[in-house]
Amino acid sequence: MVAYPLHMVSLVLQERMASLWVALVRAFANSAFVARGREKAATPDAAELEDIRQSRRGDSDAYRRLIERHQEHVSRILWRFSRDRLVHEELVQDVFVEAYVSLNSYRAKAPFAHWLARIATRVGYRYWKQTARRRETESFTLEEWDRMPDESPERMDPSEAASLVHRLLAQLRPRDRLVLTLRYLEGCSVAETARRTGWTQSMVKVQTRRAIQRLEKLVGQTGEEFLA
Repeated sequence: MVAYPLHMVSLVLQERMASLWVALVRAFANSAFVARGREKAATPDAAELEDIRQSRRGDSDAYRRLIERHQEHVSRILWRFSRDRLVHEELVQDVFVEAYVSLNSYRAKAPFAHWLARIATRVGYRYWKQTARRRETESFTLEEWDRMPDESPERMDPSEAASLVHRLLAQLRPRDRLVLTLRYLEGCSVAETARRTGWTQSMVKVQTRRAIQRLEKLVGQTGEEFLA
């Protein structure tokens, strides 16, 4: 256990949070199933539009082709919401079920992948709210952060970094967790975050500030418990 003089607690926590958060995110970015970069702003090609049209008519083969084309993309998004393999698979299935039911609402004004990403975000966010109501949150303490290498924490095992980030954010309210995940882990712009969540851009900015404040408060409380 690491003990800090009480007058240094606030400074230590601020420095620790800044350096470790950056290190964790960097390591997380190298882990498996991480969506890399922003979504490509490409319009659906003729083959995809035809599969969408046939799927609306009940052609299961056409919809299967859509699933195969976008399954990896959706899977990467949902890996942010659950690192439990069974839950993750269920969430991915839920996305494609909801997409099929809502297929008539797709107007092809934006890439089909963008439309699916918004559904995936909604499905994942709903799952977080359900688990929060059931209070199924894993514990997290600063003691776990002390296992990271002091000199180069970003060199820690990517899967361990991903797990730490996931469980740290799980301590927050689903709304705060969502905006931090999209803005800082997915690397979404304010506009992209607004599109994925259905919020206004002003709301995204306000929610981001509030989420950061709550994260700072959370780390402070965790540290006080750890140092007690």
